[in-house]
Amino acid sequence: MTVTDATSVAVINTTAPMNDAGGFIYSFEVPAQMAAGEAAVTAIPFNIDWCDDTGKNNRADGAAATLQRASCVTPMKPLSITR
Repeated sequence: MTVTDATSVAVINTTAPMNDAGGFIYSFEVPAQMAAGEAAVTAIPFNIDWCDDTGKNNRADGAAATLQRASCVTPMKPLSITR
């Protein structure tokens, strides 16, 4: 998970446990140095080539390919930081 502030600086870059359905919970205190404005939160599975163009499904190494990628766009949610 990465939190990027309004100046495009990654102020948090960490991992968190994920359940079997892909859900997770992560809470944090906004760092003092984080710029005010529109920030972004992104989260993708750890250590996976999110946009693998080789045709290999590397999300489940050795397992039958049951997932199909619909987009290479990194999932992002907005976060407003005010002071």
